[in-house]
Amino acid sequence: MATVFNILAILVMVAVVIVLVRGLANMLRGGSGNTSNKLMQMRVLLQFIALVLILLGAYVAGRF
Repeated sequence: MATVFNILAILVMVAVVIVLVRGLANMLRGGSGNTSNKLMQMRVLLQFIALVLILLGAYVAGRF
């Protein structure tokens, strides 16, 4: 079960990197500030989800 949480956490962390790169690309090309704000909010949400999954994985594995 802990492996499932670890895999999900890795997938969410990859999603964080993708959103971060999209946000940086938007800023570099001078895109909309609204889009940058939405991407930042999405990144923070994904980071929170990744953190929860990591903690759940550690708890289920008995390491916490």
